[in-house]
Amino acid sequence: MAFRTHLLVVANQTVDSPDLIDALAGRAERGPISATLLVPAAWSEREAATSRMEQAIAALRERGVEADGMIGDGDPIVAVQEAWNPGRFDEVVVSTLPAGSSRWMTTGLPSRVAKLTDCTTTHVEARPERDAAPREPSPPPARRPLLESALSLMRTETRRPE
Repeated sequence: MAFRTHLLVVANQTVDSPDLIDALAGRAERGPISATLLVPAAWSEREAATSRMEQAIAALRERGVEADGMIGDGDPIVAVQEAWNPGRFDEVVVSTLPAGSSRWMTTGLPSRVAKLTDCTTTHVEARPERDAAPREPSPPPARRPLLESALSLMRTETRRPE
């Protein structure tokens, strides 16, 4: 029986992205892995984060990757501290949005996680999965007639504080 590598995968908005799923499936081609998806999320975002995590777990299992997941603290460093167990995990994968739009990259999260865990840490730059259906543009706001707008401005200018 081959040795199974246990990965802690830290991702939030990108947890269900094809880029991350492909990276983990590619990692599984080098040897069997078990991935635990850690999704740091604020309380107000937990429902959406859980949905993304479940979609990612299903996608990984379809690709033959053993996977489970958990929701962590909204602060990714705190989430990793709470989940990290050197006896359980062999490697860490941190998935972020592209550098220009990632708050996690501005704080140097991949290197901070590497220092915290002291193990092999891989950074995956991914784009979040988005709905395939294009959005309808919203209609422009209703315009008030010019005379009504002018009268409204005149009334506010003629009022004096008492």
